[in-house]
Amino acid sequence: MVSPATAPKAPSGIRRIVAASLIGTTIEWYDFFLYGTAAALVFNKLFFPTADPLTGTLIAFLTYAIGFLARPLGGVVFGHFGDKVGRKKLLVLSLLMMGGATFAMGLLPTHANIGVWAPILLTALRLVQGFALGGEWGGAVLIVSEHGGAEHRGFWASWPQSGAPGGNLLATGVLALLAGVQSDATFLAWGWRIPFLLSGVLVMVGLWIRLSVSESPVFLAAQAEAAASGRGEEEKAPVVQVFRKDWRQVLVAIGTRFGENISYYVLTSFLLVYVTTHLGLPKTTALNALLIGSAVHFLTIPAWGALSDRIGRRPVTLIGSVGMAVWAFAFFALVDSESFTVITLAVTAGLLLHGAMYGPQAAFISEMFDTRVRYSGASMGSQLASIIAGALAPIIAVELLKDYDSSVPVSVYLCGAALVTTLTVFFARETRGRDLSVPKAGTAAPAGVSAGSGYATAVSDHG
Repeated sequence: MVSPATAPKAPSGIRRIVAASLIGTTIEWYDFFLYGTAAALVFNKLFFPTADPLTGTLIAFLTYAIGFLARPLGGVVFGHFGDKVGRKKLLVLSLLMMGGATFAMGLLPTHANIGVWAPILLTALRLVQGFALGGEWGGAVLIVSEHGGAEHRGFWASWPQSGAPGGNLLATGVLALLAGVQSDATFLAWGWRIPFLLSGVLVMVGLWIRLSVSESPVFLAAQAEAAASGRGEEEKAPVVQVFRKDWRQVLVAIGTRFGENISYYVLTSFLLVYVTTHLGLPKTTALNALLIGSAVHFLTIPAWGALSDRIGRRPVTLIGSVGMAVWAFAFFALVDSESFTVITLAVTAGLLLHGAMYGPQAAFISEMFDTRVRYSGASMGSQLASIIAGALAPIIAVELLKDYDSSVPVSVYLCGAALVTTLTVFFARETRGRDLSVPKAGTAAPAGVSAGSGYATAVSDHG
């Protein structure tokens, strides 16, 4: 695997774009994952108190899933305006919305204070989080993909993907630190609020960095061409064009993300429930294992992206999906050892395989769509997958554990999800090497541009 440290150097401009996207996505995923971690450890007690701990956790995860339901709507709205007015403006807005909602969560009264209004307000803020994240992913990976060239796109576009484990690392680290220095009673009383309030500071940092980057040159060129030809006002909404002409690519994007999405939330959010509720181990055991695993995950995602520049998006993704189908059974067998070292090994290996699916994904999905619909297409494909995959994963896993009191059904579920991605990617077309400024074969090229230029031979058609 190619190390990020030894990957080819890029101009300072692309490094600045990558840094802005990475920091922004890390902050947004910090906010989003903070809720998932708190749902497993805190919200089930403070906002959804029930006699049965697993039932309370299940209800908390249902509100966790509601955030995913809002993501496709965010993808549609942000995708539409991102394809019309630009990537940068929408990225700034998504960061403000996400940070504001997370900060407000830290100020919410609990069920003991205001009764049923507490979970209602919490759910409303979760919807805002999901809406914002639905628009974040597409813009963050596209602004990097469209700044860099085709040769190293997999490597550079994978860095915003590292924002997911980066955010999870940050959220888990803050919660683990507080849980380690505070008693359970103190943490439950007010300590859990600190990570949410910290989001306000992080958002200010992210905004300062994001406002300093330039708009995508590929988007600006396409916008100028549409204005010069008078086509811009006549074109249908980007999302309409996506579902009319690029629906196959949307399905490929959904299938590509299916196993990746489910495996991530089983390996992270559900793990917290399994270790604390089913095995009866301290929450610090799971939190510290996730800290180590997320650190390795963060560093290796760009390495997988760089490898996809050499051998292709599909082969690297298949390494991860086939590996995850097998690891699904070894994972829980190792976690059941109740050894911190073995649990950490299980989590780290699982996240390493997840990274093989996740690293090439930004470039792979970006390369499936043309510039004038790329934000909408990439966002819809990824966010529709989040509903049927990520949103339901912790709920299904908890329900399976509750019904069967065994990890085996969860392993079967995880294995099946990985096989869906394996089959999707196996039959998909390779996209490595595509010139993003040139339309796919079969669509009209911008004025003065040859529709055949800039393509790798293998990517003349994605449908």
